[in-house]
Amino acid sequence: MSVSTAAIDPSVCAQLPVLGQDVTVPLVTGGEVTYAALDYAASAPALQRVWDDVAAYAPYYGSVHRGAGYLSQLSTDLFENSRRTVAEFLGCRAEDQVVFTRSTTDSLNLLAAAIPANCQVFVYETEHHASLLPWRDAQVTYLNAPRTPGQAVESLERALADRDPYGPALVCVTGASNVTGELWPVKELATAAHAHGARIVLDAAQLAPHHPVDIAELDVDWVAFSGHKLYAPFGSGVLAGRADWLQAAEPYLAGGGASRKVARRADGGVDVDWHTTAARHEAGSPNVIGVYSIASACKALTEAGFDSLVAREQELVSRVREGLAEVPEVQVLSLFGDDAPRVGVISFVVRGWNSSHFAAALSAEYGIGVRDGLFCAHPLVRTLLGSDPRDPGECGAPEAEPGERSLNAIRVSFGAGTPDEHIERFLRAVTELVREGAQWKYRTENGRCVPDRGTAAQV
Repeated sequence: MSVSTAAIDPSVCAQLPVLGQDVTVPLVTGGEVTYAALDYAASAPALQRVWDDVAAYAPYYGSVHRGAGYLSQLSTDLFENSRRTVAEFLGCRAEDQVVFTRSTTDSLNLLAAAIPANCQVFVYETEHHASLLPWRDAQVTYLNAPRTPGQAVESLERALADRDPYGPALVCVTGASNVTGELWPVKELATAAHAHGARIVLDAAQLAPHHPVDIAELDVDWVAFSGHKLYAPFGSGVLAGRADWLQAAEPYLAGGGASRKVARRADGGVDVDWHTTAARHEAGSPNVIGVYSIASACKALTEAGFDSLVAREQELVSRVREGLAEVPEVQVLSLFGDDAPRVGVISFVVRGWNSSHFAAALSAEYGIGVRDGLFCAHPLVRTLLGSDPRDPGECGAPEAEPGERSLNAIRVSFGAGTPDEHIERFLRAVTELVREGAQWKYRTENGRCVPDRGTAAQV
């Protein structure tokens, strides 16, 4: 998978309007500043278009699949039309199913619950915990972090060649790293998996908001992603792809909506006839607004033109990487090297700084929101920092004092709604903090590095 910016002028690719662009936050040094949201990899701000669409629908809110009234019928049509919109956005094949879930984590846990007995699962240690951990009832092979895309394919081929060729197998891989932003060779990995009789699921949580995802073109079996990373509000996700394993599995949740017919038996028990459609794994009253918001975001990104969005984001990526390269104390984390294609997710450490202290200073003194910690990818971050990937760690700030080195990192992430000024402010802040130090003193409180109110640093 590669990112092409040919014939695109990033200067004419405007950012998309998102909520919160005018929000101001207080600075510990005094005054207020417009908040620079540079934590898109955790949760991207909702597109204004999405919010407007949801607001327009809200008065017509009704139950789905259960009501004879007009609002229920309208909501049902909207829900099922959203399913078709998502299928088109993902380039689904005619036989594929789109199942609505709560998040990427929920989607992958659903698939983990549906894999056949004795299924062998192959997953890289570089995965986010959402795709690293759900396979508890399977025989799992964890692959070491590759240092090139070619190594990723080679290590998978070796592992698959050593497996029992007669049983089911599944490969789980990210599309874009939530730590380094680097794109993985998804199509090549899918080819390798299928050549050895395995299936493959793509964790597209970080890929789908930044780059087109086409199930048929990539030849993957399933794709999972979250709405809250795709410029939609929290609470909805998608698992799209092959239907057979899902249809054969017991419902992920047992309850109304998943069942087609329920009857008492003569012996006092209950017989259940489960749906074979996506409804089989969508028990309960669905999150209609969350589903509609995902569909709205899919439409907005498609209509904006992914070529233009990718081109502008690549210009921002280059600007950030070049700016950080001018600060010798900054080390950018990477698996595949400087030339690897990537989305707008960049993690780094600063020599002489505790990462949580640095992130706290960016927030308190510059109004910039980034993420610090291990990013729910502990083995990967440990590997990138040169420590043992088996070392224990926590997401979030460590119990380390400001100024002490910590085995975690800082992540800056951005996307279609990021103004140029936010990038410029971030780079200026990094340079000033490294060269001049923080203007305020900080302390650790409840696992977070926070400003020590009323104690400015001596500068």
